[in-house]
Amino acid sequence: MELASYLAGERWSDHPACTHPLLAALARLVNDNTSDESRAQLVHLVPTIIGLTSDDLRVDARIALRCATTALPVAAAERQLALAVSVLAAEEMLARLEGAPSGRLGEQSRRAMEEVPHAAEQARRFSRAARITQKGFRRYAAPNAVQLSVVGIVQACISDPDALLRRLLEEAIDDCVTLIRTPERTAPAPVHA
Repeated sequence: MELASYLAGERWSDHPACTHPLLAALARLVNDNTSDESRAQLVHLVPTIIGLTSDDLRVDARIALRCATTALPVAAAERQLALAVSVLAAEEMLARLEGAPSGRLGEQSRRAMEEVPHAAEQARRFSRAARITQKGFRRYAAPNAVQLSVVGIVQACISDPDALLRRLLEEAIDDCVTLIRTPERTAPAPVHA
């Protein structure tokens, strides 16, 4: 993130204004939890995160959702309930923000939850009683989902956690590019006969 701040012409900082704060937090966590050998493979991602910033809460929700759905299937059992709750919270926030029906799950969320049926059922029971505010989601739930996810991947019994962390960061960047840089659809121009 310091390199991103430098390349963007900002003051040297690991919290640059040129990158969405939650995406920057994910990048720092991935960098800090990746082996020295694999860290060099992250450098090419730095230019892609410059300019990815927005106040749209959907960005926070997509980042949190990407993290939780990536970590949930590989995380240890003691982390699965919190990650499953994170999936449901992010899906619920997206539904509210997009005016969609509550309780829907995207394909990636559905697949991740199917991998951990016991945690998924517990998370559904817990989530029925909880209602998070937008402020609470941005301030607490989304950052916690990112943190839990990275730690869950690092501590998972998988052969290459560095590769999964790198893929997670790449996919989160792609999600942000789609949300932030895709121009709004405009109504078609009227056709004059």
